[in-house]
Amino acid sequence: MRGVASILPQCVKLADSEPLALQSGGDVVIGGLFPLHFVAPKPQNSYHSKPQLTPCKGFDHRAFRWMMTMVFAVEEINRNTSLLPGVKLGYRIMDSCDHVHTSLRALMSLISHSKAGMGELKQMVKTEKRLDMPKETLASCLVDYPVPAVIGLASSTPARAVAHTLGPFNIPLVSFFATCTCLTNKDSYPSFLRTVPSDLFQVRGLVQLVTFLNWLWVGTIGTTDDYSQYGIQAFSSQFKKQGGCLAFHLIIPKSPSVTELQDIVNKLQSSTAQVVVVFATEGQLLDLFLELAERNVTGIQWVASEAWVTASLLTSPHFHPLLEGTLGFSFPGVMIPDLEEFLLNVRPSPKPGHEFVNMFWEELFGCRLEFRGEGSKEREADTVNNVELDAFGYKSDSQNNSLSLARPVIGKTTSVKGSTSENYKGAAEKPLCTGSEDLRFTESSYNDVSKVRISYNVYKAVYAIAHALQTLLKSDSAGHSKSFTSSQLLQHLKKVNFTNQFEEKVYFDSNGEPVPLYDIINWQRDSKGKIRFVKVGSYDGSALFRQQLQIDHSTIVWTEGQSQVPISQCSAPCLPGTRQARRLGEPHCCFDCLPCADGEFSNQTGSTECTQCPEYHWPDKEKLKCVAGVEEFLSFHDAMGIILVALTLLGVVLTTIVTVVFHRFRTTPIVKANNSEISFLLLLSLKLCFLCSLVFIGQPSVWTCRLRQATFAISFVLCLSCLLVKTIVVLLAFRANQHASRALKLFGPCQQRSLIICTIAPQVCLCAGWLLGAPSFPFKNPNYQASTGKVRTTVCKSDIFDTILLVVP
Repeated sequence: MRGVASILPQCVKLADSEPLALQSGGDVVIGGLFPLHFVAPKPQNSYHSKPQLTPCKGFDHRAFRWMMTMVFAVEEINRNTSLLPGVKLGYRIMDSCDHVHTSLRALMSLISHSKAGMGELKQMVKTEKRLDMPKETLASCLVDYPVPAVIGLASSTPARAVAHTLGPFNIPLVSFFATCTCLTNKDSYPSFLRTVPSDLFQVRGLVQLVTFLNWLWVGTIGTTDDYSQYGIQAFSSQFKKQGGCLAFHLIIPKSPSVTELQDIVNKLQSSTAQVVVVFATEGQLLDLFLELAERNVTGIQWVASEAWVTASLLTSPHFHPLLEGTLGFSFPGVMIPDLEEFLLNVRPSPKPGHEFVNMFWEELFGCRLEFRGEGSKEREADTVNNVELDAFGYKSDSQNNSLSLARPVIGKTTSVKGSTSENYKGAAEKPLCTGSEDLRFTESSYNDVSKVRISYNVYKAVYAIAHALQTLLKSDSAGHSKSFTSSQLLQHLKKVNFTNQFEEKVYFDSNGEPVPLYDIINWQRDSKGKIRFVKVGSYDGSALFRQQLQIDHSTIVWTEGQSQVPISQCSAPCLPGTRQARRLGEPHCCFDCLPCADGEFSNQTGSTECTQCPEYHWPDKEKLKCVAGVEEFLSFHDAMGIILVALTLLGVVLTTIVTVVFHRFRTTPIVKANNSEISFLLLLSLKLCFLCSLVFIGQPSVWTCRLRQATFAISFVLCLSCLLVKTIVVLLAFRANQHASRALKLFGPCQQRSLIICTIAPQVCLCAGWLLGAPSFPFKNPNYQASTGKVRTTVCKSDIFDTILLVVP
């Protein structure tokens, strides 16, 4: 145990050479890790010999601008007499190559005094945990480290590795572009801060954006890194909660083969989703977009994350048909005074520490530098980057000192990733650079500083560290010796709060993150045919929900230069009169449209259910609305109604004539013999019977239903009673015997009236009871008459009393 412990503190340098660095001395040296190249070599550790440093590929001009912005900010602070007076800031900036193992290797070279190899450092950490050793044992490798704080990185996966390494030693890592929500965990990354908001807010904004534009059927594209996986996972979850559906999710491998790229393109072409949300960097997307441009795939509305929405690398005319109209979130941009002049005055130098500038110069002008005299041996040329066609598709043009995009033949020896030096012409064939070429006549993402965004985040990170240093050096804990620990700097950095020259308040919340502010960027082609990043809206994650997203439709140019918002849907919304029927086994955005059933309607586009019409209302033929049912009854205007009225009037007239005749000859023996009183009563009942038929004509109402059967029943019984009395009288009169004569005398007028009253009384009682207990009422047939579209109305709805009334007479 003691033998192992005695070996642990001893750090041994494993590599034969140190990675290149852009550096300048000072009282306090700030570290920097930038993805100057985006294609890192695979580690080739045989464990039989010392590992050799393999150069990275794919020089990124934009990342070099970020790097030089840090240098500019440091020099600007050194000239500022009010900020850190008497203290000179220095910097040591290294290339992370946008990969985990190269980032960790650069980190250990950056902060380790003994420059221990990363492999040994990891082994010591494992041994220390296994043996339950104190943290101070491992910390001995980092004693007197020259860098108290580090600015970087641009990608989340390398940032996680670096933040996890620096966390136990409380060395601040301030990122300017790593946005993964996973880095919010302060238990795992206690010393991590960033000047960019977490992807949590960007995802919320993107979900609001696509749903606001009514895009509920979208696809997603990502990569295998943490930034992409966490971002797309959060987007998918929140998007589905808002009613959206994912058509597909495609993953771009680290080094995609020809077959893999073709499969992705085939899926994009076959999908009905016209909107694609992409979480990736421009370097990761280049191969895919080259393949899409080669196939002339257009019509896709790209929604970009902040990682590539302002990437000038993809604005080449080769990509215009594909990417024009791209919409996405970006960080607020500003114009930093004097930054452009500083960048344009950068010049190559044979002095150590300027290798990155020399590399940039050769990349930009497509030439090679040769320094004569002292210092020439100290320059390490990276011949891999001195090629006519670099690893990301740029071809130098020595005549106009500009860059044009050359399309590599994917799958052949000139593939974008994994190319060997045999595919490139030697550096000796390139013209010599004088070092005095003018950057003003070049066009690249390096000198595009009209509105910087990521560079502004780098700028804020440097100033945040400077303000924290000033507060720390003024405190009693540090005294006047300018001596402090990284833990002290970290505590003051977390509490930093100042307003910069752009009137922006710079501070970190409890998670070490700033206020979530974004610009909504639209890729538009200007009059010169170049793509410009135009701000068309904004998103403030700290505002109220309905006030977070602000967007101006009129200023947006959509894919292929269209002025109308693209439509992305699995199934077209169902028209009014139909409803959605979900397809089995498919997302709810995919459905069929079925017509509404009888008695139902839908008056909105995209209805999921049809609505039942109110009672006695029926949908029209298109089933767009409900209309009141047309009642069907015997009307005075109908032919049957007219005939019935005519017959009724005829009967009433004839009865009236007979009544008049009887009244005229009432004194005659014939009328007297027939009991004129009963005769007139009979004629009256006949009139009432004729008139009762009129109550059965016309629209039924409560009172007509009550009068119809009651009046007819009583009138009819009265008529029958009169006929019965007259019949009895006639029978008695025609019997020629003594008993009949005596009976006729006994059945006189009083007895006749009494018989009529006794006959009518039960009917009157029954009708009265029926009207009081269960009278008839208007009844509409609730069944829809599909053939006529009408509601039939019965004469009146009756109960058991109707049967009794019909039986009694």
